[in-house]
Amino acid sequence: MTRRLTAIGIVPALLWLLSACNDQGAQPPQAATSGGTPAATGKKSAIHPPPAVQARLRTEPAALRAVPEQVTAPGEVALDLKQVAKITSRIGGQVEQIHVQLGDRVKKGQPLIAIGSLQLDQLIEEYLVGKAQADVAENSFRRTKKLRADDIVTERKLIEDKGLYLETQARFQHIREKLTNMGVSTAELDRGQHEERHLYTLTAPIAGTVVTQNAVRGQGVAPGDELFEVVDTGRVWVFANLPIEQARKFKEGDSGTITPKGGDAVVAPLTYLAPVADETTRTIRVRFEVANLKGELKPREYVEVALVWSGPPVLSVPITAMTTIENTHGLFIETGEGYMFVPIETGREGGGWIEIRRGVQEGDRIVTNGVFDLKNVLLKEHIGSGE
Repeated sequence: MTRRLTAIGIVPALLWLLSACNDQGAQPPQAATSGGTPAATGKKSAIHPPPAVQARLRTEPAALRAVPEQVTAPGEVALDLKQVAKITSRIGGQVEQIHVQLGDRVKKGQPLIAIGSLQLDQLIEEYLVGKAQADVAENSFRRTKKLRADDIVTERKLIEDKGLYLETQARFQHIREKLTNMGVSTAELDRGQHEERHLYTLTAPIAGTVVTQNAVRGQGVAPGDELFEVVDTGRVWVFANLPIEQARKFKEGDSGTITPKGGDAVVAPLTYLAPVADETTRTIRVRFEVANLKGELKPREYVEVALVWSGPPVLSVPITAMTTIENTHGLFIETGEGYMFVPIETGREGGGWIEIRRGVQEGDRIVTNGVFDLKNVLLKEHIGSGE
């Protein structure tokens, strides 16, 4: 009976011991060391590269520099309106002669077209008659003035001749201005014999290329008709639209780079920023004046426009110093213990430099050459350690 009770008391004790063992087995194991690199886990350990790698390493201090920021936008080439001339007739008539045709290069003052006009003949007739009357009235007034000085004629006669002289001069001057405004040289009229029909000749106001021809021989012409268009593409405009926040960084006189498709880049000054934003796109229209002596830029073609803004100095390093280890951007810095990989936060980049906002301080020695070699050493040490 006593042995039976003893056995019954031992059973609960065994069950309690087994329960305690199971509780210990249910506890989670200690966290194993992550398989990531020291840089990825936050553990920073110095790297000691072999002499061959050490010899290839180059360092320089992180310093404050102006990091250029490049702004690009699509642009379009346009004609410089100061280099465009539309040739129109100021008088009605008929085309008698055509001196140039589409595609011809012309010089300033070169004849383009000759128009026969009855209206021109009438104006020339009025000019010649008015000139003759003005000459007669002038001679008569001078003679009367001398005679009046000798008290041979009356004061009334002097006043009448003076009035006639002034009237004929005013009429003659009016006709002369009409012909001059039409481009007719009155000096040639004064020298000519006027035995042949006069032609109204239009000349090129600028040097350039004839890009439009709307006239053929025998065609009737009315005042205002456009007969030719001459353009000079030796200088063109390039327009682009920039977001307002980007346009604020630039001013007239800044330089931009114009790059046509399949062509060479050209540097040109920024000559205009629109004072008002576009109502639809909320952008600022900008214009560049581009020298185009070789004619590589064609009006209405699309190009790429690039502007560079430096801004205030910021902590920066060469872009070549950056590397990525397990999706972490960072730099290798030189310390007294060796080399260490540190994660960084970057900002804008340009001109081969990148802004560092967090991770290093001014004066830290940054590895700029041999970054790939150090990365390989770090990875090998990590694999060799079994981490």
